[in-house]
Amino acid sequence: MLSDKARPIVQNTLPVVADHIAEIANRFYAHMFAEHPEFQDGMFNRGNQAEGSQSKALAGSVAVFATRLLSHPPRIPERLLTRIAHKHASLGIRPDQYDIVREHLMWAIGDVLGDAVTPDVAAAWDEVYWLMAYALIHQERGLYSARGVTPERVWRQWRVAAKEWETDDVVSFVMRRVDDRPVKTSLPGQYVTLLATMPDGVRQPRQYSLTRADDGEHRYFAVKRVHGGGRPDGEVSNLLHDSVKVGDELTMSVPYGDVVLDDSGRPVVFASAGIGVTPMAGMLSHLVAAGSHLHVTMLHADAAESTFPLRAQIADDLARLPKSALYVWYEQDQRTDLPVTRVFSGAMNLEQADLPEGAVHYLCGPLPFLQSIRSALIDRGVPPRDIQYEVFGPDLWQADAD
Repeated sequence: MLSDKARPIVQNTLPVVADHIAEIANRFYAHMFAEHPEFQDGMFNRGNQAEGSQSKALAGSVAVFATRLLSHPPRIPERLLTRIAHKHASLGIRPDQYDIVREHLMWAIGDVLGDAVTPDVAAAWDEVYWLMAYALIHQERGLYSARGVTPERVWRQWRVAAKEWETDDVVSFVMRRVDDRPVKTSLPGQYVTLLATMPDGVRQPRQYSLTRADDGEHRYFAVKRVHGGGRPDGEVSNLLHDSVKVGDELTMSVPYGDVVLDDSGRPVVFASAGIGVTPMAGMLSHLVAAGSHLHVTMLHADAAESTFPLRAQIADDLARLPKSALYVWYEQDQRTDLPVTRVFSGAMNLEQADLPEGAVHYLCGPLPFLQSIRSALIDRGVPPRDIQYEVFGPDLWQADAD
């Protein structure tokens, strides 16, 4: 909780900080990278940096945290912090790096707001920063401990055992371990961070959901090629599609991610759009490996069946689950060769599907899809606690802004 001295100062200055926080974030990153260029190697997505979404993510996260401190003093935005902590752990973030971030963030606040940042204002926002930082450091320490690793030992080399084309724009990677150390078991729904070495030598991190259950030797994930649409194409996805070959080695983290399959024995509903199907595929694979008898309903939206990633694997896994259903929505072509329960045209509409009562719901896809489906579920009377959703990239803070 904020101190009695800091609370009114933060309350009075939050509007002006919020009005300028995007500029503060931009100045912060430029200043920090100038003094610590090593932070650009293996830690930050420079595509997000270039388009400004990384600075928006920082700004949004701080604003959400400060607003929650004021509006709900006994509570902090746990879901937001947990998402960030898991991502940080998958990147090997260290506690000492928070001191560096604090130094440059407070410089940026003073640089942008000038004389408005009195010593008392600076101290109050320093308090906000450390409340957020210590909450993250505490969670990250627990995440490292649970995996039996240190930040430096999050990483491990893996060899590409196979590349399998799922659609014209999606390829699955089968990775095999290259040493004899035990493989850290993933939980159903988790992801790994991959460090890709770019042509200029800079390592770029990206998160990919694991698409199959562990077997002790392999990791499985799928990558969608990112087309720029007027902007630069995704440098990591295109490198993985075009340049990484079978036999090459890649650096990957141990698995992290807070959206994991509930083991309460309740019915399960998966709802995904596009490449958002990947964590669902991983959860289905775990259910099959466990010989599950849960009632499982899979909902998926895509442009057409030809663009539905991992569709053969998913249909096969659902066929092995005795109580399962598959509903699909295609925007361009309603034809299907899959053994679906129903196929529809257009966007996903939950009124067209038979959803089980008392289910736990898992969502993954673009942010507008998540917000639409979550709202529809709540309108149907589903408690928010029974809706989990996976968010990747700089949008993760927006999903929890409410």
